[in-house]
Amino acid sequence: MRHQKNKVTLDRTASARRSLLANLAESLIIYERIITTKAKAKAVEKVVDQLITTSKKKDLASRRKLQKYLYTENVVKKLMEELSGRYAERKGGYTKIYLMAPRKGDGAEQAMVELV
Repeated sequence: MRHQKNKVTLDRTASARRSLLANLAESLIIYERIITTKAKAKAVEKVVDQLITTSKKKDLASRRKLQKYLYTENVVKKLMEELSGRYAERKGGYTKIYLMAPRKGDGAEQAMVELV
């Protein structure tokens, strides 16, 4: 039974899942639009929303928290300077998921995630 099992594992270990989500989040922040599978899109949407909300505080503790999760300084800089200003008035829901045609190779459901 699935009672109280709310973590999306994506069939990976904890370290691999954290690395995958951090890489997807960085790509989404840099390019503002990525194409991935539907399950990964739903997982990365939550991560990016939390990162943008953290960056809106614009203090040193928030910057260090972002640097702890993300890999490159350019992404943290873009979050703190550009995206936090863009979403200053918005309460949440910074990303949108569009479903796309299945992938040719294996038929996996694809989705495009973009920043609103």
